[in-house]
Amino acid sequence: MARAQQAVDPGTGTGSVPERLLGAATRLFAERGYEGTSVQEVVVAAGVTKGAMYHYFGSKDDLLYEVYARVLRMQTEHLVRIAGREAPVAERVHAAAADVIVTSIANLDDTVIFFRSMHQLSEEKQRAVRAERRGYHEVFRDMVAQGQSEGVFRDDVSADLVVNYFFGSVHHLSTWYHPDGPLTGEEVGRHFADLLVAGLRPAS
Repeated sequence: MARAQQAVDPGTGTGSVPERLLGAATRLFAERGYEGTSVQEVVVAAGVTKGAMYHYFGSKDDLLYEVYARVLRMQTEHLVRIAGREAPVAERVHAAAADVIVTSIANLDDTVIFFRSMHQLSEEKQRAVRAERRGYHEVFRDMVAQGQSEGVFRDDVSADLVVNYFFGSVHHLSTWYHPDGPLTGEEVGRHFADLLVAGLRPAS
């Protein structure tokens, strides 16, 4: 046990046991890949025992699932809150678009790890993630559709296509965004949201 304590990852040595395990798993999966990381390596990096891990996570793929699911849950909470505001629909769509960019960039490792390894999850967990992500997209789509019905947004393109177009760009953030680059996550979020809303405006 003393050996495990000495090996605690600096980024996961504090916080609750689940937080430490998820922090260690995220770092190790990013460095070594999901398949190249053992449960023993995760618990040593987190400074906990296997028993403690299995108290919270039934298996390694439960850890992989939670790496992404916690980000998606957070983004969904943000979106529901934004969608429920008493504000013009264009403002809400802009805020939601900016938020998903900012939160995706802030949790880029989690997202990259998950999409790289999602195929290794059980079919049940893959279905659960797809259903949760679909729920998020539906809330976003409903705001776009509201804007179209109010005449705020162009209606010659389906709201579903708008969502697929926008989130296709979101899912490619990891291929080009770098934290030490010229733009912050907030700046990227604002630019993406500006482009989305401008593209939805009816032609004058």
